[in-house]
Amino acid sequence: MVRTKIKALTRSLDDHTPARKGDAAPVQRNLDPAMHPFDKPREYTRALNAAKLDRLFAKPFVAALEGHIDGVYSLARHPKRLDVLASGSGDGDIRLWDLNHQRCVYTYPRAHAGIIQSLCISPLTFGHGAAAKRMLSCSTDRTIKVWNADPVPEGLGDYAEYVEESDDDEASGARDADLFSLRPRELPASEPLTVYNGKTAFHSLSHHAHLPRFASASSTVQIWDMNRGGGSDPLLDMSMGVDAVHVVRYNQSETDVLASAGTDRGVTLYDVRSGQPLHKVVLTMRANDIAWSPVEPTTFAVASEDYNMYTFDMRNLSSATQIYKGHVGAVMSVDWAPTGQSLVTGSYDRTVRLWDVGKGARSRDVYHTKRMQKVFAVSYTLDARFVLSGSDDGNVRLWKHRASDKLGIVNARERASREYAQALRQRWNSVGDVAKIERQRHVPKHIRTAQKLQHTMTEARRVKEDRRRRHTKSGTKKPKAARKHVVVEEKE
Repeated sequence: MVRTKIKALTRSLDDHTPARKGDAAPVQRNLDPAMHPFDKPREYTRALNAAKLDRLFAKPFVAALEGHIDGVYSLARHPKRLDVLASGSGDGDIRLWDLNHQRCVYTYPRAHAGIIQSLCISPLTFGHGAAAKRMLSCSTDRTIKVWNADPVPEGLGDYAEYVEESDDDEASGARDADLFSLRPRELPASEPLTVYNGKTAFHSLSHHAHLPRFASASSTVQIWDMNRGGGSDPLLDMSMGVDAVHVVRYNQSETDVLASAGTDRGVTLYDVRSGQPLHKVVLTMRANDIAWSPVEPTTFAVASEDYNMYTFDMRNLSSATQIYKGHVGAVMSVDWAPTGQSLVTGSYDRTVRLWDVGKGARSRDVYHTKRMQKVFAVSYTLDARFVLSGSDDGNVRLWKHRASDKLGIVNARERASREYAQALRQRWNSVGDVAKIERQRHVPKHIRTAQKLQHTMTEARRVKEDRRRRHTKSGTKKPKAARKHVVVEEKE
């Protein structure tokens, strides 16, 4: 009799059934590399498909907030609310926007007699209810005005106070259904709460992080106390040179430090405790805007007239820490994402560019439309999901931070799939066709022409410098890095 040995396969249901009802069934995978000889090619194919799908669904434009009849030159986001934005235009009007419903909810008509140069909303609460927040504005008419930043009771969504009462039930129902269709001109005009007068035009404002004080930029940098009223003199008056100051920014972490930029191409740091300037550097061309990093208190970004954006460390201003190249026009505005990992710039070349911090050789994305004109103001929203831009055509535009993001509810499985695709793109973004797709951006014809001309000029300068170093005594010296070349002079 021949005995046969039988081997039975046994499987546990725990390895093949979901742990809870509604969960996905577990999948068994053999992680032995010898069993997967083509795992790299398959992963590359997935990364290539993910890159293609990302560009296919890249639709960054969300909405255009229309209403201004002149260019938008200043933007201010609410420090506590995601859905509130203030914009100031060249005709002196200020508008408050509800970003959720993409509508203007309040207008301050003829707030100033000149261009609204700067806006900021105070992070402090000065009262209760509707009068809790204050908004400051400055203009070329040599005044700074303080406004009620919450003119509609119970936030910007309640319009009950501004709708005429009616006993008709049908009229009341139509009124409730049409709350968000009210036009700005139907809302009552608002008067400034306080007016500060200066001797020269004001160009910029910046509010302190937790004190009722703000800084202004005119012929000098001035510090004002909001509790002292409009007829008072500034607490401090600081200057370093005789040229006008057109940008001033409070450091929101190191709150005793100020940064300013003037028409003499200088960027100056001030110490409010001593009331004296600390350090000044003169750049090759004028700085148009300054923004402090929300994560690293010593780092700030500078939007320059030489088509570049720079980041500096205030502990060592002898050179820039990073150069961000890509614009073909003067960079007019810059802002940090609240996460501190991204930057946005608006330029005279009619484009908005987004940058990853530390990667200045190429912008991550470039946004533009056919009708968008020169961009003078940009800002991130508080949740870092959207970007706002104000341009010379009178529109405030709302963009996605990630061009292919979905603006709806994303379930857990879809989120996991998106995260996996993003991880694949990051891993393969420098290889083959994946790198080509990640780099490629369609820009207008005038931008492409200007880029070619700029490349020709840069190459000509490089060849000229190379020949000079080869055939003159300057070749014995070590060449100066581009990050140091931007700083012309330092002053203590």
